[in-house]
Amino acid sequence: MQRSTVLVAALAGVVALAGMGARAEVRLPAVFSEHMVLQQGVAAPVWGWATPGEAVTVELGGQTVKATAGAEGRWRCRLGPLAAGGPLVLTVAGANRIEIQDVHVGEVWFCGGQSNMEFPLERANNAAAEIAAAKDPRIRMFTARNVVAAEPREEVDGRWVVCSPETAGKFSALGYLFGREICGVRNVPVGLVHASAGWTPAEAWTPREALLGHPDLRYIAERWDAVAAAYPEAKARYEKAMAEWQAASDKAKAEGREAPPQPSGPADPQFIHRASGLYNGSVHPLIPYGVRGVIWYQGETNDSRGYQYRKLFPALINGWRAAWGREDLPFLFVQVANVLPPDPTPVDSEWAELRESQALALALPHTGMAVTIDIGEEKDIHPKNKQEAARRLALVARATVYGEDVPCSGPVYKAMRVEDDAVHLAFDHVHGGLVAGGDAALSGFAIAGADRRFVYAEARVVGDEVVVRNAAVTAPVAVRYAWANNPAGCNLYNRAGLPAVPFRTDDWPAKTQDSTALFIDQH
Repeated sequence: MQRSTVLVAALAGVVALAGMGARAEVRLPAVFSEHMVLQQGVAAPVWGWATPGEAVTVELGGQTVKATAGAEGRWRCRLGPLAAGGPLVLTVAGANRIEIQDVHVGEVWFCGGQSNMEFPLERANNAAAEIAAAKDPRIRMFTARNVVAAEPREEVDGRWVVCSPETAGKFSALGYLFGREICGVRNVPVGLVHASAGWTPAEAWTPREALLGHPDLRYIAERWDAVAAAYPEAKARYEKAMAEWQAASDKAKAEGREAPPQPSGPADPQFIHRASGLYNGSVHPLIPYGVRGVIWYQGETNDSRGYQYRKLFPALINGWRAAWGREDLPFLFVQVANVLPPDPTPVDSEWAELRESQALALALPHTGMAVTIDIGEEKDIHPKNKQEAARRLALVARATVYGEDVPCSGPVYKAMRVEDDAVHLAFDHVHGGLVAGGDAALSGFAIAGADRRFVYAEARVVGDEVVVRNAAVTAPVAVRYAWANNPAGCNLYNRAGLPAVPFRTDDWPAKTQDSTALFIDQH
């Protein structure tokens, strides 16, 4: 055979192989898999990949919908509003056929945040008993693997599991316990889609567009862009410096001298703090999966920029809503708990400022907050009482999302007035009246005059008000409540047993007001 003939034959084989590879089988993301839960009462999105132009048919519970794969091979359709129930079989057919068994329809919640959302049931209070009792097959759980990505990804690793003593222990304690509450009161299957990672700031979970679109947050994305651009050269310099250090260290050791300090490594663009990195890798691939709403527990890693969080947190919420195409997406969150040794005297507090920023996010519609200022732990940033945190968060969901007539908030500061040497504080959400928890004297209040020096004060409930005074402050102008990392003895509740939201009546400059340094800039 002549060389030209061989070449033509080889090229023909390559073309044939390319043609065979160009036809892709219909494929679904991991979140569409056995044991899944679809959101009831909405047009539930279903999507995947196929050969460009390929017709795809989706069937579930007597419904049939069709889609066509676009130029990039992605297709999407929506199943009409679904009624709660199951098990069902989801069938997706194109050139091939996929059957997904044990599909249920009910309530789906996205569980996101950092370590207190990641915190597993096996570490919570009464873990052994809780795990042994986790025998409700109506609850299904999906955990997305954490991936830091520079650009939004289309796929994420994970699988649905049915709630059982074998599966519940490793799942998010807050997520599972919240889901159990919702399953109990709604009496429908509950799906929990979970993506969280310890020691992660809010910007890691915020869409890039949301950061770039805010003049005071844009620098966060740009700072990480600079880190990524500089990394190859910085890594090469570091490797050279490490080689030189190793040689110098070996020589010093041989000569009986102290080794020189080891060089510091460069900021890595794969670090979990990367702006939008975890959103891109672990959240974006799950959008627009049908969910009732989001539950969120995060904030501790942003404590040094607590004042900035009043801008960053709403940017995250609005960014997720824009990505889902749902301005009304419920976003319910846990306010960070008390931690560290109690403060014997009133001080400026990073944690108090962060809690304030979280509470200010309630100005956004379709949001809700569970207060945990009374169930934290002095020596652990991860309180084990996830049962009460989940119960309170579920009350918020029941009242604000499901429209139940249940108390969902403790007292919320409304107004103040000064009479002689006392400050009278009025509250919303008193729900039957204000009380001091534990049958103790009311505590946790501090008062200040025009000198802005706070001292702890005597406080007592008078009707639906709290009256605060300290004989040393004859002309009071401001009051703060539970304003500390770990406020000693704060015990204002309503008769529904829910704790008051920490607050301050002043707007004096905050300790973290000018704090913008990222972790990579501080170390």
